[in-house]
Formats: sequence, structure tokens, C-alpha cells
Amino acid sequence: MTGNLYKELQYAARSLRKKPAFALVTIITLALGIGATTAVFSVVNSVLLRPLPFRDPDQLVWVWSRRPDNNRAPFSLPDFLDHRDQNQTLLEIAAFSNIGLSLSGLEKTERLQGLRVSANLFQLLGVNASYGRLMVPQDDEPGQRHVVVLTYECWLRRFAGDSQLVGKTLSLNGESYSVIGILPRGFPLPLRGAELAIPLSPDSDPLRNVRNSVNFLRLIARLKPDVTRHQAGSDLNAIVRHQRQQFGEAYSKKTGINVVPLYEELVGDVRTGLLILLGAVVSVLLIGCSNLAALALTRTASRYQEIAIRKALGATSARLVTQLLSESLLLALLGGVAGLLLATFGVRALLSLTPAQLPRSQEIGVDARVLAFAVAASVLSALIFGILPAWQAARAEMNRALKLNSRGAGEGARLNRWRSILVIAEVGVSFVLLIGAGLLIQSFQRVQAIQPGFDPSHTVAARFSLPKSNYQNRAAVALFCEKLIPGVQTLPGVEAVGAVSILPMSGSANIIEFSVVGRATAQTDTYAAQFRAATPGYFMAMRIPLLQGRGFSEHDRADSVAVALVNEAMAHRLWPDGNAVGAYINIDDNNTGPRPVEITGVVGNVKHQNLETPETLDIYIPLAQIHEDNIGMITNSQYWVIRSKGEGQSVESNLLKELQKIDRDVATANIRPMEDYLSESVAPRRFSLRILTIFAIAALLLTVTGIYGVVSYNVSQRTSEIGIRLALGAGRARIFRLILGQGVGVVFLGLALGLGGAFALTRLIRTLLFGVAPTDPPTFVFVSLILLVVALIACSLPARRATKVDPLVALRNE
Repeated sequence: MTGNLYKELQYAARSLRKKPAFALVTIITLALGIGATTAVFSVVNSVLLRPLPFRDPDQLVWVWSRRPDNNRAPFSLPDFLDHRDQNQTLLEIAAFSNIGLSLSGLEKTERLQGLRVSANLFQLLGVNASYGRLMVPQDDEPGQRHVVVLTYECWLRRFAGDSQLVGKTLSLNGESYSVIGILPRGFPLPLRGAELAIPLSPDSDPLRNVRNSVNFLRLIARLKPDVTRHQAGSDLNAIVRHQRQQFGEAYSKKTGINVVPLYEELVGDVRTGLLILLGAVVSVLLIGCSNLAALALTRTASRYQEIAIRKALGATSARLVTQLLSESLLLALLGGVAGLLLATFGVRALLSLTPAQLPRSQEIGVDARVLAFAVAASVLSALIFGILPAWQAARAEMNRALKLNSRGAGEGARLNRWRSILVIAEVGVSFVLLIGAGLLIQSFQRVQAIQPGFDPSHTVAARFSLPKSNYQNRAAVALFCEKLIPGVQTLPGVEAVGAVSILPMSGSANIIEFSVVGRATAQTDTYAAQFRAATPGYFMAMRIPLLQGRGFSEHDRADSVAVALVNEAMAHRLWPDGNAVGAYINIDDNNTGPRPVEITGVVGNVKHQNLETPETLDIYIPLAQIHEDNIGMITNSQYWVIRSKGEGQSVESNLLKELQKIDRDVATANIRPMEDYLSESVAPRRFSLRILTIFAIAALLLTVTGIYGVVSYNVSQRTSEIGIRLALGAGRARIFRLILGQGVGVVFLGLALGLGGAFALTRLIRTLLFGVAPTDPPTFVFVSLILLVVALIACSLPARRATKVDPLVALRNE
């Protein structure tokens, strides 16, 4: 059988050499279609299909605390220890939290994003070190030396892959940590962007028994064999019920546990978007194959005499089908090989467009599954564009083909019907893709029209980490700000400077609970708000407007009355009569209980997470009045915002020089324009929009080519008829309308098919839309008009050519 296939492919190669133009067009079309499809599939494969790089990943779950206003909340340290020690359904459970670490002692102090992890995390995940060893539970025990594990990428970037680094000591946050191991290449830590991990040491932490302490830990667990997520959830929920009975008010808002598969948590909500993009590129490939099928039908028709002669010499229909499919298979394999080469470059292009938030992006690449997909796509393409021409050839009537110099009118009409059917399908598919692209464009425009609540232009933000050894209390942090602000304000071109604990659009959040003083203290009267500590100049630097009252000043110090600013949404909701200024609220921002602060002003609403989230309740306090329990938070990470008239690079260099004068051990990171943060917040939407729009335009161009081909073929088949009509007195305008009408009729049938498909399929992209319905009438009307106009242009060119037929020449040929 292999020998027969080889002979068929040899014959196919000889046949195709006689028609190099047809072969070249087919290979290029398939290479582009298969290459694009394979590149997108490589992303889908790496993000959605490839198993997580952990041992028995199906047993791994992410554990969240459930509250009335949040189903995915973090845990406090005592919560973690209770679940660790009291559960009956988990093999292991590990906790982690993010931490900024200042790496000093080298040429410059650098802020690295790190994790504090319970030392059993890597054992739980089932991962081994590339060099050295990873943490073991003993590293969490009190009195153990400080150890650190680096990611492979951090090891290469920061230490040039020094093979002698394991065993050496690094200075992190002013303390010595021994490097014990390097993680495998591409291994993803649970929080994106983390570069190193240090032990959590929960049993020696001061918060070990503080029940109302801050919730900052996220949990990962491994289920025992034969234990389901539901059983684990019931087990952990029983622990929460016991906590509520034992500790009362401290646990009134902790209502239960959510157990989520780790895969689902890491992949997030990108599944729908990626599958839609894969469907879009497959649709483009199908449209390309439809065009090739129409082209192959024409080529097959020109070979009717050859096919008839082979039948007369004894060739069976099955043998003819096999031969023609061999030609399609050979072209598809050549196109597949070229497409696979293009896919390797296409993956790089996609990586340059993918947003930083895309999970598992470091794993994207071409592997055995992608290679198998490319082969399958090639074979399937061969069948799609080859089966119809082969079937038509097998049906050729031997006697008629031998008698005629070319196919008869009946054969031509039948072939044109098939070409028209293919074009109807192409129009329908491209209409659906154009509708999807139109809806995403409208959504993107509406998102970008939303005001973020601040002005990002001419503003640079820098992230600082202060060494804890030098900044152990609130007074030291306040003194650092008092020293740095005057120096930065005097820099050339600087208009305003300020600091804040968490920057808008930075991806971080800090939510606290509060109540209004003087109102009932029932559970329903406790609210949650975004919480920020800021210096007075922050609001001017960000151009966040002050709407009522007064802003912060240098007089708002640790020894003065505690004050706060609230945003407009909070003022309108809780004080609709407009008397928020002067009111008092109790904010729960520490480990000892709520404390009262006076509202001195109302500022504008700010979009903290992204432009699409609803308005939140926001509370700002002076950085100088931050509670001592939160000093670790503000030294670990604080953002400085500088508004200037000059270039960002000059501001950055001048800021670093000024910082060196104050404290050389302060680590810096992420010095970039605020416009970058705003751009990143819409990056996922921009990525989906760009890719789907590219595919929709490609589908439109291929469809136009198909429409043009059908009408042109029709003109060539009806040349004699057109000549007779003209000879009998038909006007050229009538001929133009006749040919144009046939093409437009095909387009209308395709539009009807596309409308039905669009109404059914656009609901799948509902989660990607913002402010626009999946069946938005203006989008449907606009896309329909675009398709009609383009189709009219494609039909008018061959129709115009038909009007120029010379009746004498047409009749002489007949």
C-alpha cells in the first residue's frame, strides 16, 4: 500500500509540474492558512491544553475564603494554620503571599518581586530544582537560617547564570539569605511576575494567634486520593463553622470556603477568548480551502478529456479519485511544511502582541502536539479542497467528454452551482467574523472613552522598597518622604510629586472594612472600600480633583487628628444629602480593631483595577498617619508619581540621583509612564481585537476573491450566450445587470446564512463585550453594507468585462 501511495504521489508531482501557477497559488494559500492556524493553536495548546508542569496536577486545588461581598478572598495567618492542622481531606496545604525584596550589596539596589511561601509548597507541587535544592518543611521551623530559591529566569537575568551562586549569600531587605536552589526553566510560581521565594515561617510569625489580623495569604492544596473537591470543600467549611462559633465577631464576615481546580484558577477567564480566536483562524483556513476547491474545480474541468481517456482505457472512478486526492494531499503537505515554518515566526509575533496578563505565556511554543495539529490540518485541508473536484471528475460522462473539445453547458452549469455554494458559505463565515470584529471594535472604543479619574499624560511612576532595617516605624517612613519630596520638586520641569501605597492600574488592591460612626453597627452596615495611603502631593500629581472640603496637608501628621478623604461614589452612597465632610468613619486597617478617622474632603472617582470595573468606595489616609501595623506594607511597596513638562527619561535619571542622596539602599523598579499602566489595563481586549480583526479582514479578502472568481467563471461560460443576446439587440446595460444580479444573488444568500450564524454565535463572545449587545443592530447593518459594497465591486469588474464581448467573435468561436 505504501508503494502504491508513493507511485500516486510521483504521478501527482509530474501532473502539478505542468501547472506551476496553480500549484504555487495553492501552496502559498495553504501555507498562510495553516501557518496562522498552527500559530494560534500553539497558544491554545500551551495555555489551555498542556497539563500544568506539576505532579498529578488534577489533584491540585486553589482554596479561597468566601465572604458576602467576595467569593475569592485571602486568608489570615491563623486561618491557614487552622486549615492546615484540622483538615481531613488534604494531603498537604501551602500558603503564600507576595513581597517586595530589595536586593542590595551589588552594583545597585534593585527591587525584586518575591513570594513568602510555606516551605512545603514545592514538595506539594512536586517540582525538583535545576540546581541545588528547593525548600523543605524544615526550612519553616523557628530558628532556621534564612534561605531563598530563585526562578531560572531571575538567575539568568540578574546573575548571568552563575553556576556557583548556590550556597552564596544575598542581602534581601537588609538581611542575609542563603541561595539553596534554582527552579526549572519556565516553571511558573503561583503569582505572575515573582522571581524568588523565601520561607513564610508561619509558626514563628507574630500574627500566629492574632485572629483579627490582616488577610494576606492565598492557599494551594493537594487532595487525598479518591477525595473530590466537594468533599474537601465540605471538610474545610466545617472548620470555618467551628471558627465562627469559637471566635464570634472576628469571623462574622467569613462565611465559607471555595475550592477551585488549580488549572481553572491559573488559566482564569482567557479560555473563551482563545477558543474564539482559534475558531476565527480555522474559519479563515476553511474559506481559503473553499477558494482552492473552486480553483481545483476549474482545473479539473479542463482535464475532462484526459479523465475520459483514462476511463476509456480502464481506470476506475475510485482510482481517479485516489489520483486527484493524491495531488491535493501533496499540495497540502507542501503547504503544511511551509505553514509550520511560518508558524514558528507567527508564534513570536503573537508573543509580542499577547498581554502580560496572559497566563502560562512563558510556556508558549511548538511541541509534538502542535506538529501533530499541523499535519492533521494539512490532511484535512487536502480533503476539504480536493474531495469535491475529485468527486466531480469521477462523475464525468466519458462519451460527452470525448465528443466535446470542452465541457458542455450542463457540466459548466453544475460546476458553477458548486462554486456558488462554496461562495455562499464563504460569505456567511466572513460575515460572522466581521460581526465579531465590529462588536469588539465598538467595545474597545467604549472602554477607551471611560475616564480613569486621573490624567496619565506627562506622568512617570516609580515603585520603591525601603530597607526594613532602616524603616521600622511610621516616623522613619514619614521622614524619608519629607526629605525626598522637596528635592524632587526642585528638579527641572517637575510640576508635582507625591507617593501612594498602591497605584491605580498596577494590578494590586487593598480592601478594608469600615462603618459610619453614629450609625447602627449591624453586619449590614459594615462596608468594604479600596484603601490607600498617600502624601498631599499625590492628588495634584495625578490630577485627581478635590470636589469638597480640603485635601491633605503637611499638618496631617501622626500626632494630629486622624483624617481621610473619600471618593465621590462613597459620599453619594452613604451621605446622599452631601454632608460627608466632617463625618467620622471607623476603618479596620490594623490588627487591634477599627479606629475612627474624620472625613475632611471628597475627591473624584478613580478606576483602580481597570476601566471596566464599576465605581468602588475609596478611602485615602495621609501616609504619615498610616497605622504602625501597616508599616511593612508601605516599606515593602510604595509608588512615587512625578508630573513634569520634560521627557520621562530625564525625570527618571534625575529621580534616581535625588534618591541616591537620601538613601542608596532604597530599591527601585517599574519606573515608567502612567500611560503604560493605562495601556496595559486594556491589553487583553486590544489583543483579541487585533487578532480577530486581522482574521476578519483576511476572510473578507478571500471571500471577495471567491465572489470575483464565480462571476468571472460565469462570464466565461456564457460568452456565447452574451454574444447572441448582444447580436439580437440586448443593451450592454442589460447584460451588466444580468451578470451583476447573479453575483449579488449569491451574496444575499451568503448574508442570510451569515445572519443566522451571527445571531447564534456572537453570544459566545458576550464576555468579551462591553457596553454593546451581541445582536447590536447598527453593527449588523454596517457590516452588511460593507459586505454588499465590496461584493458589488467584485461583481462589477467581470460584469463590465461581459459588456465588452464582441458578438462576432463570440459567435465565430461557437
